[in-house]
Amino acid sequence: MTARVRLTAGRVAAFTCPPGQTQAFLRDSEVPTLALRATPAGAKSYVFEAKLQRRTVRVTIGDPAHWTIEAARARARELAALLDRGIDPREEARRQQQQREAERARQQAAQACALDVWQRYCEERRRAWGERHYADHVKLARAGGDPVRRGKGTLAAGPLYQLLNRPLAQLDAATVERWAAKHAAERPTVARLCLRLLGVFMNWCRAHPDYRHAMPDGNPAKSRRAREALGSPQAKTDALLREQLRPWFEAVRTQDPAVSAYLQALLLTGARPGELLQLRWSDVDFQWKSLTIRDKVEGERTIPLTPYVAALLAGLPRRGPYVFMSGKTDGPIAPPNHAATRVCRLAGVPPVTLHGLRRSFKSLSEWVEVPVGVTAQIMGHKPSATAEKHYTVRPLDLLAKWHVKIEGWILEQAGIEQPSAEDAAQRLRVVA
Repeated sequence: MTARVRLTAGRVAAFTCPPGQTQAFLRDSEVPTLALRATPAGAKSYVFEAKLQRRTVRVTIGDPAHWTIEAARARARELAALLDRGIDPREEARRQQQQREAERARQQAAQACALDVWQRYCEERRRAWGERHYADHVKLARAGGDPVRRGKGTLAAGPLYQLLNRPLAQLDAATVERWAAKHAAERPTVARLCLRLLGVFMNWCRAHPDYRHAMPDGNPAKSRRAREALGSPQAKTDALLREQLRPWFEAVRTQDPAVSAYLQALLLTGARPGELLQLRWSDVDFQWKSLTIRDKVEGERTIPLTPYVAALLAGLPRRGPYVFMSGKTDGPIAPPNHAATRVCRLAGVPPVTLHGLRRSFKSLSEWVEVPVGVTAQIMGHKPSATAEKHYTVRPLDLLAKWHVKIEGWILEQAGIEQPSAEDAAQRLRVVA
């Protein structure tokens, strides 16, 4: 054991590591846990050295060029006080370093723009989402200002843009509540969707190591006041009644051919609006009378191609891969919401949305007493019972038997003669 001496400036400056040693220590007599360490390269540093549970604990304090002897002694006493309490100074230093890193991360996360974090969230989760779900996230948070695809003007900003265009730390419950109150009168249905998407996003932030430090204890999107401001969704009931079919068909057949065929096919197949818009010519089999639909639930389903729908599709020009092709773009037509409203106005019936036409198919099928499972399978609904799910197998020709019956009854009420399979592609005539 090296003899202890009182450290002075002269002794510190003169101390060197003897030849043949990897390091040497000059220990202080005033503070026994303080020593000066020197290496053969000439480097010197103050170190703290003591025993904890019979193990040597050595902590570097600093270079004598930056630490005075009194400052080194004070630091050695602090470390000795920790050791007396059973705390390893090295563990304490690591804990403090983690706290500093966490505080730095919290500050960085708090300053991050919520809109940038949203974009990172969308890209990270895109593989787990469907294309429509991803598109909803992009559309609802877009900045706007880009030119519209059709016509003149620019796209409006999404309802989430103003809410997310701020630092992440400012996305608190009060901010979300003010946003909800503003949109409650304008577009509550879209705002409710935004609030649900925002809630999932906030949960993702709370679990992410880069952003969790900036998040509040609760989820701001789960605010009771925000939910109450937007209200509860009301069940939609818009659908065509039996006596409204004739004027509706008369009005819809005066529209643009692609739009007219789409709206009629939507009513007669019960498909979801987006599913039918994405229908391609490769999905239409005129020989075996079937339509293959990209189902958002099952992935894909095949339904009968009934005579009237076959005639509608056969009369459309094949300008591209999609059945309902737009004349101005390479994709399908845009959802004809305005056209559907215009048709109802011309027919003198209450407004029926695109999804209302799907609802109409289900409602009108009750008139011909079609089995519920058949209608659900054509529309792409999940089976509602064990027997339906595991024990009922319906081939396409069995579905066609009922589907043709539904179509025939609807056309009969509309005053339209249903074509036979042989002349499905010929022009149809209205029955007086």
